[in-house]
Amino acid sequence: MNELEQQFLHQLESKLWNAADKLRATLDAAQYKHAVLGLIFVKYVSDAFSMRQEEIKAEFANPEHEYYLDPDGLSADELAAEIAEELEQRDYYTEQNVFWLPPESRWQFLQDNAPLAIGSVELTIAGKPKKITSVGHLIDTALEGVERDNPKLKGVLNKPYSALRIDQAKLVELINLIATIPFNHQTLNSKDILGHVYEYFLSQFALAEGKKGGQFYTMSYSPCSNKVHLQESREIVTFS
Repeated sequence: MNELEQQFLHQLESKLWNAADKLRATLDAAQYKHAVLGLIFVKYVSDAFSMRQEEIKAEFANPEHEYYLDPDGLSADELAAEIAEELEQRDYYTEQNVFWLPPESRWQFLQDNAPLAIGSVELTIAGKPKKITSVGHLIDTALEGVERDNPKLKGVLNKPYSALRIDQAKLVELINLIATIPFNHQTLNSKDILGHVYEYFLSQFALAEGKKGGQFYTMSYSPCSNKVHLQESREIVTFS
């Protein structure tokens, strides 16, 4: 890792922890740990999804690519509509080991609607109207969508957000904080950034809980297999 990459990561961890520490006052470290790490995972898979979308758009526009969409005979609106429809085909994502995310599980949807959910709001979820009663409920719904459309994650993701005793506005602040984590760096792999952020937060949470960093939490990742392993005590969770 070169000096610029190290500087990027150090600046990122300093900014995140200083901001997170201000929000942590309303929750104990154990609760806040799960709240933060769950949202970081959502941001990671959503960024991967968005990056794959941009790749697909480039493939549609490349006459040499098998996914090229010939614009001949189509108006600009018709071409845009066809591209939008194709972008919702899950096979384009899963073939590259990218989690398919339904609209309610995408970061922009979460961030845009979180302020509206502080009271309650009716949103379209899985094609049907659904009343969202809190920001925590909105986050849980996003996680449920990830699990629903990615069976390998069924029962793996923690969905405690509706039960958190925290000011809903603080959850919106947390979402806006996590939104600043850039998983698309020029030279660093997104999984490298995720691994670094997880390791850093886990070590800080361990210290906040009075444990030695790494004693209870270890984290590793494998770019070759596109997997992230998070181990807490004897539980091992694998994100692909």
